[in-house]
Amino acid sequence: MSPRSARLARLSRSVTFSACHRLHSKSLSDEENLKLFGKCNNPNGHGHNYKVSPVLPLQIDPVSGMVMNLTDLKGYMQEAIMEPLDHKNLDKDVPYFSEVVSTTENVAVFIWDSLQKLLPQGILYKVEVRETEQNVVVYKGEQTIVK
Repeated sequence: MSPRSARLARLSRSVTFSACHRLHSKSLSDEENLKLFGKCNNPNGHGHNYKVSPVLPLQIDPVSGMVMNLTDLKGYMQEAIMEPLDHKNLDKDVPYFSEVVSTTENVAVFIWDSLQKLLPQGILYKVEVRETEQNVVVYKGEQTIVK
């Protein structure tokens, strides 16, 4: 294969944001919430330093040698992740979470949807959200079909 032939690479960049939240479902009683979420249901909430890494599989441009300009990706991530989420109370400061439980799974969906609005169509492969070193959610935009 010649150096100018199309090659695919997966590009990722990581950001870390700090936010607090309370795991609490309006569909459950206070007792059910406490049983399900335990100490994470604390009425005053608790915080995390979330690490987010979106992955973009793209063709390496034969002229620039890049998949995407990292400065552009940094700007998209600033707008989609850092501005709405960093140093926020997810449940009170982010309208999306007023009706959606602020689990890491739903944080990953929020970030996916936010990035999808900014990135060129169809280039987001996955979003990885690390709530802690032990707790990681990977979301690839999959949806289930409601029957």
